Amino acid sequence: MEDITPKRIAFLFPGQGSQVVGMGKDVYDESSSVREIFDMVDEITRCSISRLCFEGPMERLTETVHLQPAVTAVNLAFLSLLAENGIRPFVSAGHSLGEYAALCAAGVLGREDTVRLVFERGKLMHRESLRNPGAMAAVIGLSLAEVESLTASVRQQGGIVSVANYNTEFQIVVTGTPEAVAAVNKLAQEQGARAVALKVSGAWHSELIRGAEAEFSEIIDAVDFRKPESSIVLNVTGTMEDDAAAIRKIMKQQLCSPVRWYPSMQTMLAQKPDVLIEVGPGRVLANMVKQMLPKDASVQILTTGSLKKLDEVFRLV
Repeated sequence: MEDITPKRIAFLFPGQGSQVVGMGKDVYDESSSVREIFDMVDEITRCSISRLCFEGPMERLTETVHLQPAVTAVNLAFLSLLAENGIRPFVSAGHSLGEYAALCAAGVLGREDTVRLVFERGKLMHRESLRNPGAMAAVIGLSLAEVESLTASVRQQGGIVSVANYNTEFQIVVTGTPEAVAAVNKLAQEQGARAVALKVSGAWHSELIRGAEAEFSEIIDAVDFRKPESSIVLNVTGTMEDDAAAIRKIMKQQLCSPVRWYPSMQTMLAQKPDVLIEVGPGRVLANMVKQMLPKDASVQILTTGSLKKLDEVFRLV
């Protein structure tokens, strides 16, 4: 279907942490194209990812080997439904795992290659998390420079810890060994900040999963990367890129590099979108971007995640 609106629409794709048991079930029941996507994911993974999405249990769904294809399946399902209704982005971005769905939305990756990549990514990250157990925490109330100072202090004492996600101006996620992350949390709290432990199964975007990088790079090399059909903002750089070879190279770095989400959103907002749509489960990214908008901004922020929310998007866009 052709685009139905002249509005400048930006898509945001969530990653790990946005999951909820039951995600995607209502649109699966209503749409044959969504059923095809979940069937494809189940076939590629040789696992009933659809059942984990719809029925859980949450503990098993949250294991990264399952969670990465699960969240991606839901992201791709809502992307497909938006496209069927003529709603397409002029620019996209995805948070960490969500970046793969964003690449699909921009035409860089095919749908099956997207699923294969996130499945292999999940397997490798799961393997490394078993070899090198880790933790992550969100530090709220300190700047990036302040949090980097804390992580540097803990590293000087022999700890393995670094910034994983630069989410907003004053929400920074740290990653590393449980002891080192706890030490950063303590220092942050002493400075008046909040430190919230994240429910993750490993220390993502850290040195602790570096062992997966070379193998995943080879997997990326085996996949066709095409020139974007619409703009994409990348996590590693926080900037737009339109060269397929450059995107491939940057995605090889993404596994262990910090997610520069705040700079990415500044880049996206500079493109003057009329509407931002979070495409996938939850509203984590929508809530973050609301914190970044100037008070006089006229950008409309919408979410999907359910049939009801999707119908609202169709009505408002």
